[in-house]
Amino acid sequence: MATIRDVSKLAGVSVATVSRVINKKGYVSKETEEAILNAMKMLNYTPNDVARRLAGKKSNTIGLIIPNILNPFFPEIARAAEDTANKLGFNLILCNADNNREKENQYYEMLINKQVDGIIIASYTAKPEDLISLMERNIPIVALDREYDGFDIPSIKADDIVGGKLAAEHLIECGCKKIAHITGPMYIESFQERLEGFEKVLKENNIYNSQFVKIDDISLKGGYEATKKLLQEKKEIDGIFAGNDILAIGCYKALNDLGYELYKDVKLIGYDGLESNINYLEISSVAQPMYSLGKYAVELLVKKIKNEEDIRKEKVKLDLEIIKRKSTIGKQNIV
Repeated sequence: MATIRDVSKLAGVSVATVSRVINKKGYVSKETEEAILNAMKMLNYTPNDVARRLAGKKSNTIGLIIPNILNPFFPEIARAAEDTANKLGFNLILCNADNNREKENQYYEMLINKQVDGIIIASYTAKPEDLISLMERNIPIVALDREYDGFDIPSIKADDIVGGKLAAEHLIECGCKKIAHITGPMYIESFQERLEGFEKVLKENNIYNSQFVKIDDISLKGGYEATKKLLQEKKEIDGIFAGNDILAIGCYKALNDLGYELYKDVKLIGYDGLESNINYLEISSVAQPMYSLGKYAVELLVKKIKNEEDIRKEKVKLDLEIIKRKSTIGKQNIV
């Protein structure tokens, strides 16, 4: 299926120029216009989404693209987004991109062809130009769980630098002095920021050790393998901050298999606050406001869809809180 980018490439012009011709807005030379129209004809490209918008019609449907449906963090956000969309009179289409940029781009085109009124995008792989291109096509968008600093792309996320600080401070308050960090790939903005906050606090307390930082896949296996390797190398670890709750569960299993007693030997804190996966294991966690993330993302997008507000410069960051459980404070103090 041809896209506006295919048209721009064939015609030898920018996507913005193609958009001006389609929308009949702004100056484009006659020669350039003919080249674009010929390219559209050759590619059998029909901008139905633009025609609908020019007619002032709405589908009352929005899209939500998430990177991994297997990560419980995203279904909880999707539930909040769907609840909020329904309350505001919109339907929601959920798309799982599997951390695949090509699949993600296919979803953009599918959603546009289904004439959605806007798209919420939670992506580890989308580049700023991808989202800007959508906005140039008059598609309202909101980035979720990623900020795109330096670009006029509206976004909503938790303050992950603060979250990393909170985790480190809590472990220090619990008496830990040799603290490790098990985290996911650094191309993911949230993991970068959590590490940044964590490092800052430990350096301020003169207890940071770069050898205690392990990076692995965002999975139970990743958390397990990284923890096992770390403990086999550094027997003196007394605290672990896991970059998310999935990694934390892997850490928990590794500690158990290696004969460490949680809380007594090693204190452990995760990140996200997934009660369904963490509560019964009694693992402390830096809790993200997942429902609020989904809710506010939809509300922000709908403001743009209804032309109630210019949201291009909106960079919303939500607060976090620590859920304290046995893994850091012991049974006697559980709250």
